Amino acid sequence: MRLQRRLFLWFGASIFVTGLVVSLVFAGLGKLDGGGPPRVQGAADLLAWQAAQVWSRPADRAAWAAHLAEGLGWSVQLEDAEHRPLGGAGPPLRRTQLLAPVKVDGSPAGWVRVDASPTRPGGLWQLALVLLILFGMLWGASGRIAHRIAWPLAELSRVARALGEGRLSARADVRGPGEVRELASVMNEMADRIERQLGDQRELLAAVSHELRTPLSRVRLLVELGRSGAAVEKTLDEVENEVVEMDRLVGELLAGARMDFSAMARVTLDGRDVAMRALERAGLAPGLLAVETEERTFQGDPTLLGRALANLLENAGRHGGGAVALRLTRERSALAFSVEDAGPGIPPGEEAKLFQPFRRGSRSGDGDGAGLGLGLALVRRIAEAHGGRAFAENRPGGGARIGFSVAA
Repeated sequence: MRLQRRLFLWFGASIFVTGLVVSLVFAGLGKLDGGGPPRVQGAADLLAWQAAQVWSRPADRAAWAAHLAEGLGWSVQLEDAEHRPLGGAGPPLRRTQLLAPVKVDGSPAGWVRVDASPTRPGGLWQLALVLLILFGMLWGASGRIAHRIAWPLAELSRVARALGEGRLSARADVRGPGEVRELASVMNEMADRIERQLGDQRELLAAVSHELRTPLSRVRLLVELGRSGAAVEKTLDEVENEVVEMDRLVGELLAGARMDFSAMARVTLDGRDVAMRALERAGLAPGLLAVETEERTFQGDPTLLGRALANLLENAGRHGGGAVALRLTRERSALAFSVEDAGPGIPPGEEAKLFQPFRRGSRSGDGDGAGLGLGLALVRRIAEAHGGRAFAENRPGGGARIGFSVAA
């Protein structure tokens, strides 16, 4: 809580300096108000004239001094021409603020000393005590303010340190309105995303390890069969199929990694050309392509888009009885690629779930065990990276229509 201590000390120093400056200013104003030579001289002349009227009569002189001290709260001391005390009135004289010479018939007769602001016993201590209490109250309030300012920042620092140390369950507990609470909310959301992403990555690593071990084991077995000379050509075909499956899996992982590290290469593309290349790579007839828009150019990554279309075509082949059409349509400011299949369609309520990671289709095909469940999830990520969306729906005449759009 070093910030809180610094704020606390700075608040205290500011209060002390402010009080000192205010005291000096008031003292200066007091001097300016009552200490000017013209006013001092005028007061001295008035006191000298009044004293001269009663100076020769000791009783009247003492009564005048008492009346002056009582009426104005002054300390008054009377002296003869040689500065010997003749009496006084009011509190004890501590300092001389005004000294008036008294003349009678033009000759010096005595002096009048006046303290216009006498200090009563204990006055300074009372003033100091009041100031000390006031200073303590203000400094205590400053400590509370410093705590309210510094504590949320200390809480955010604690959570950031915990996240840096790998304790991803740490969350900031900052209440009340203000920008700091908004920052804490953003930090908590960031921690949630990081924890979720790392969980997905751990799940992906475990799934990939499992998926790769199966084809690798089959490849080793097929190699042994090939060495024994049994059905070499068929064995090589099966080895090739297993290698293609592993290559497909690695391609999906690399495509996901490119988006994770923002390694997309955007170039100007023609939607028809992208779709034709996807059909060629999948070994499907070009006649499946149906272009229903004249505006086909957009900015995108050809490798990622090719992977997305390949996943759609492969999904139709595995779970939809094969692709019957690859359509290129226009949706307002977006270009849409969709693959239509001849399968049984999508079960009700399953449309959005198809694009979740590690989810395999429940429709008929070559079995749930084929694939890792990343194909359509990768399609959704590629679509969102291109400013579009992924969609799935049943066709009125049977089968499903699954695709994605890109901003154009």
